Amino acid sequence: MLEEPAEGVVTAMSLASEAEAVAQDLARQLIHPHLGFVLFFCSAEYDLQALGQALEQYFGGVRLVGCTSAGEITPQGYGRNCVSAVGFDHRSFSIASALVDEMDRFGLIDAQQLVERLVQDCRANSLAPIKGHSFALTLLDGLSSREEVVLAALGAAFGSIPHFGGSAADDHHLKHTHVYCEGRFHAGAAVVVLVNTALDFEVFSTHHIVPGSEKLVVTRADNTSRRVLELNAEPAADVYARLIGVTPAELDLRLFAAHPLAVRLGDSYYVRSVQRVNADRSLSFYCAVENGIVLTAMRTGPLLPNLDALFQRLEARLGPPLLTIGCDCFLRRLEIEGDAQVLGRTSEILRTQRVIGFNSYGEQFNGMHINQTFTGVAIGRRGGNGGR
Repeated sequence: MLEEPAEGVVTAMSLASEAEAVAQDLARQLIHPHLGFVLFFCSAEYDLQALGQALEQYFGGVRLVGCTSAGEITPQGYGRNCVSAVGFDHRSFSIASALVDEMDRFGLIDAQQLVERLVQDCRANSLAPIKGHSFALTLLDGLSSREEVVLAALGAAFGSIPHFGGSAADDHHLKHTHVYCEGRFHAGAAVVVLVNTALDFEVFSTHHIVPGSEKLVVTRADNTSRRVLELNAEPAADVYARLIGVTPAELDLRLFAAHPLAVRLGDSYYVRSVQRVNADRSLSFYCAVENGIVLTAMRTGPLLPNLDALFQRLEARLGPPLLTIGCDCFLRRLEIEGDAQVLGRTSEILRTQRVIGFNSYGEQFNGMHINQTFTGVAIGRRGGNGGR
């Protein structure tokens, strides 16, 4: 058992392959007299039922939430086939959480009631006013196809409370994604977390994607399944493959990462990443797509300068980070892993900035569901006027 942390958070990771050994590792690193909450991210390769039971056993009455990932961000930088976690001291953080066990039935009234409960729970610690001193984190089933509906309801209910999150993943299998809450892993579900603290923080989102000149119109789509059957009145896979100079048979995750598409709203572009090619030459997407929308062909710009600039700006405002919770799109990581030098430098930045997080199937930022971003919250070591 550790001594109580001096700064309010303790980070941990486990490379063990067996569920009980993972729980033992994390408990040994995290448990202290003032531990109030644990957030974790784990590989989907674990026996999730056994892992859920072991975590419940070793952490007793401490609340834990988490999700499966497509890669972990650990205290040492990028990791794989492991568990990364952070424990919060209840004297510095008042944290409340709730499970949405049926995303397909979740509406505005449900969101309002859920947020009211979270606010009441956070106020019980009397750490800081809710307004200006709270942020929300959501972890959603990344294969539910319900992220936009849930986020729209939660965004309205949160009001001025800044919000970010990520969609649970499963190590690129695209089969089973899970969130963890109330002692076990759940599919088709979401976890909502409200964090109240007197420490300064900032919720952020960044990407290195830049627009090209080519435009594609969605002329036939199945909104429910996020499947685009036709672009510019031709089979979607044929048009997309021709755009990037390959055959439909050559399309894969790395090409999707290098050649994203995006919707323009005002002066901003929001990436709609391709998930896979289907047998009928349609394209499945990670975000919502609809008939009639115009997609802009995008390209990737320099990633490292973008990441450096983000953290320089955050540190100028907050000082050296106490903790950064990050949701990093798994397509970004695929791109990064294509260059060993970029991989090493990115991992070093994440380690230096004290990032704990995961590679996600989609990110959430103030009610928006987006792709190919690095989204999260940076928490400073000093208190002040609250975050934004």
